[in-house]
Amino acid sequence: MTSMADTPSTPGAEKRPDFLGTYLETLSMVERLHRLLLDVIKDEFERLGVIDINPVQALLLFNVGDNVVTAGELKTRGYYQGSNVSYNLKKLVEAGYMHHERCSVDRRAVRVRLTARGAEIRNVVASLFERHATGIVARDVLSPNRISEINNDLRRVENYWTEQIRYIY
Repeated sequence: MTSMADTPSTPGAEKRPDFLGTYLETLSMVERLHRLLLDVIKDEFERLGVIDINPVQALLLFNVGDNVVTAGELKTRGYYQGSNVSYNLKKLVEAGYMHHERCSVDRRAVRVRLTARGAEIRNVVASLFERHATGIVARDVLSPNRISEINNDLRRVENYWTEQIRYIY
């Protein structure tokens, strides 16, 4: 029989210290993985001799793909997570990777799409990701089922964080 002194005052309290540590480790891992992804893209472009585009811009081109979007849509659709989207769009247009044109309905909005040169970069990134996906399965790093579970878990965290932004608890 356990005494009251052995019983935590809050349900689930016995799990919190371990969970908090694991949660903080996960947050750190997500940050490191994103930076590592950018390094992997940078390495691929250096290997190919592409020096006029940075990894963030290449990832933006990959995410835009065949779509025609506004700068605002880049963020709301999750294609871009930075605060300097205008800077990167300007650089991509100047370098010939994207076309831009004023929206006929709202002249303040600028719509962007990839040029043929931008599509080439998108294809380089797509090929890199295809090689990685094949290698991850071939080396048994993750199974298709496990990566689906991870994605589901990350979506749940994303939804929780989104709720925290939208609603005061």
